[in-house]
Amino acid sequence: QLHIVESGGGLAQPGGSLRLSCTSSGLSLNDYAIGWFRQGPGQEREGVSTISSGGGVTKYADSVKGRFTITRDKSTNMVYLQMNSLKPEDTAVYYCAAEPGNKAPWSPDEYDYWGQGTQVTVSS
Repeated sequence: QLHIVESGGGLAQPGGSLRLSCTSSGLSLNDYAIGWFRQGPGQEREGVSTISSGGGVTKYADSVKGRFTITRDKSTNMVYLQMNSLKPEDTAVYYCAAEPGNKAPWSPDEYDYWGQGTQVTVSS
C-alpha cells in the first residue's frame, strides 16, 4: 500500500517562496507519476503541476507557469514543488497524489493515491 505524506506548507508573504515535499511509506514513489493539486476555500480541487514517473514530462497550470517548479529525486524517494513569487491566490491546501505509470495525467480522477494535504497561506 502506498502511503503519501506531504510537508513544507506554511505561511509566506506575497512574493515569497515555499518548497513542498512529497514522499511515501510502504512503497516507493519511483514507479508513479506524481501530481500536485490544490483546493482553495470554496473552490474545486485543481491541478497545479504533474511529473511523469521518469521525470521527463512535466506539466503546469497556466497560473503557476514560470513561478513553480516540480522535480523528483528518485534516490531519496522525494518529489518537490518549489513555489516562488507566491501570490495570495495561491492560498490553498496542497495535495500530492500518485498514479502508476509513466504519464503525467492532469485530471485528479486519474490518481489513485492521495496524501492528507498541507496548508499554504500567502498573506502579508
